[in-house]
Amino acid sequence: MTRHARNCTAGAVYTYHEKKKDAANSGFGTTSRRIGKDSVKSFDCCSLTLQPCRNPVITKDGYLFDKEAILTYIISKKNEYSRKMKEYEKQMKQDEEEDAAKANAELQKKLDRFISTEKNIVSNKAITLNEQPSTSGAISNVSLGKRKELPSFWVPSQTPAAKVSRIEKPDSKIYCPVSNKPLKAKDLIEVKFTLVKDPADKKSLIAKENRYMCAVTHDILSNSVPCAVLKPTGDVVTIECIEKIIKKDMIHPLTNEKLSESDITPLQRGGTGFATTNEKLEAKEQKPCLQV
Repeated sequence: MTRHARNCTAGAVYTYHEKKKDAANSGFGTTSRRIGKDSVKSFDCCSLTLQPCRNPVITKDGYLFDKEAILTYIISKKNEYSRKMKEYEKQMKQDEEEDAAKANAELQKKLDRFISTEKNIVSNKAITLNEQPSTSGAISNVSLGKRKELPSFWVPSQTPAAKVSRIEKPDSKIYCPVSNKPLKAKDLIEVKFTLVKDPADKKSLIAKENRYMCAVTHDILSNSVPCAVLKPTGDVVTIECIEKIIKKDMIHPLTNEKLSESDITPLQRGGTGFATTNEKLEAKEQKPCLQV
């Protein structure tokens, strides 16, 4: 720390707070801020709409979506794939036509060369002179029909260094918008939340602070409580219930159905604001940097 004196602004040390203040005033540097609990979605909200789910479904990786939102996303991705596939097929057809035209031109060129060598009346020199277009009275190459062949330095796509962009073959797989892993509509698991039964609470479901509870132990569910979904019925239970009750006999406590490890899908939580629960709690805004 620098000493506070009459000339306290003439310190030899450029402090951290001075650096942040100068960066904020100048508009340079990266601005970072810690994300609070109010900036993270709740555990029962859709990962796309960030609103409470009306028909909740979960992926194999444990990400919760509203059924309407995730199906709309899958349909839009399929339509985008079909559109890109049509463009790719059109490009392949054009390539085939160009290859066929080049082959025909090469064949015609060989035929013309053969005919020119077989003719003894007219010399090759006369043929080459007759093939060349007359340039008498031509002011520029534009009048010779070479307007499309000439480069243009003010149009990016017509510069001499510009290359024709090729369309790559699109990927037919649909990826999860959160985990970026392959996603299929048939792999979605319907989720059934258990409502909290409180006759004294007359608020609407969205306004309630405690909306859902564990289907077995009736513990209140929140972002701070690890949860899991039982695949056969879609019931949401706490991880503590699974460790202490279900994993002893691996039997569903509500239906007495035999369970396996694959039938238990941990539910990805939205966040609590604590570092032990979340991985990314800091938001950054990239700005131009000052270079010395």
